[in-house]
Amino acid sequence: MCYDVAIIGAGVVGALTARALSKYQLKTALLEAQNDVAMGATKANSAIVHAGFDALPGTLKAKFNVLGCEMMPKVCKDLSVPYKNNGSLVVAFSEEEMETVQKLYDRGIANGVPQLSILNKEELKALEPNLADNVCGALRAESAGIVCPYELTIAATENAVTNGAECIRNCKVEAIDFADGVFTLKTTAGDIQTKYVIDAAGVHSDDIARMIGDESVNIVVRRGEYFILDRAVGNMVSHTIFQCPTKMGKGILVSPTVDGNLLIGPTAEEIDDKDDVSTTLAGLHDVKVFSTKSCPAVSTRNAITSFSGNRAHPVTDDFILGPSKVNPQFIHASGIESPGLSSAPALGEYLAKVVVDAMGGVEEKEDFDGTRKEVFRFRHATDEERAAAIAKNPAYGRIICRCETVTEGEIIDAIRAPAGARDVDGVKRRTRAGMGRCQGGFCGSKVVEILARELGCPINEITKFGNGSNILFDKTK
Repeated sequence: MCYDVAIIGAGVVGALTARALSKYQLKTALLEAQNDVAMGATKANSAIVHAGFDALPGTLKAKFNVLGCEMMPKVCKDLSVPYKNNGSLVVAFSEEEMETVQKLYDRGIANGVPQLSILNKEELKALEPNLADNVCGALRAESAGIVCPYELTIAATENAVTNGAECIRNCKVEAIDFADGVFTLKTTAGDIQTKYVIDAAGVHSDDIARMIGDESVNIVVRRGEYFILDRAVGNMVSHTIFQCPTKMGKGILVSPTVDGNLLIGPTAEEIDDKDDVSTTLAGLHDVKVFSTKSCPAVSTRNAITSFSGNRAHPVTDDFILGPSKVNPQFIHASGIESPGLSSAPALGEYLAKVVVDAMGGVEEKEDFDGTRKEVFRFRHATDEERAAAIAKNPAYGRIICRCETVTEGEIIDAIRAPAGARDVDGVKRRTRAGMGRCQGGFCGSKVVEILARELGCPINEITKFGNGSNILFDKTK
């Protein structure tokens, strides 16, 4: 297999880069080591579209955050991905922290962030009455929002594939050779040849860079732990609530999600094992304690699940972007920690332009379509829309997930989509089947049966998330 461009890592940055490249007359491959896209930091982060006031002026983080935040509403609209412009608040609990708020405001103005203001206590409590009584004020950023990061990644991948890109899963890059202007990627899916490589491998991006002898990328892995609370308390706050940041990050936040839940977290713990996404008693205790500092009414009694994600912190404390000094045909997209999700639309366009400019003479496709057909969601449909869908396909009339009101028709659509679901968690991320209060206790077995039928494989071959995570085992073998 020979390509013009191979993107290593199908997270949100990799997927949006593939979509941007699919506008051109190029043969593009999106490579993912796991069984599905969005399996790294993308599936386990805060889902915040930051306004851009936190990054230091002049940094790549500042530049791409502001650009990405501005682009995000249109990208989500084009890809039929839920997005809410709910705004954010950085809350201060002392006069000293109000000085930090002022510094963040000044930094935001320097970065070109629109609609920033500083609120006093009365103004803040009028906006968010469930905040603690000892708040002093806050920085308000009206341009901030929330999005579903894995749904954005899935949609961008589908759009890229529809426009001619290829998505190759279970394709872990193990070695890279270079000869006569072409890379040969030694992968678990076979050898792949490509003229250009974009390294968007997240916490493993430094490992990938070292395969070409580039030692300039150094990643520190920071694990963050979270709780998701039930929809019953999802309206406790309307804005994303931050505490004043520290050198380890933006602290414990309290935020609504686009699906109506409440998210609290994350912690920030440096770990050695890049793939360790376990939760810990100590970490979840910290989330519980520090979230109540902002909102005393927050209670983990309403928790329906907990999770953790690892973010790629670069020792340079800034994104690492552009051609490698070792080989200019190898493009870095490394150290994409927060505000990576917010920056992703702009990063995708930038990385595509780097490759196109370097190649020269690349033409755009006349038939490129940057939109994705709206996904039918039974739970959001009107009675008339539901009746019409059922008349067209009776599978839309069979409820599989009661908690989230997901039908068999929607699950089938998710499996049959471009780069569709291959495992239980893939269905979950695309449809929300299993994301409700019972966490798949009712619908899980039915999802397994539908997957086996649609994929045409034995039921004991269906996995939770690939990599040997089989739901059922044949004890006779």
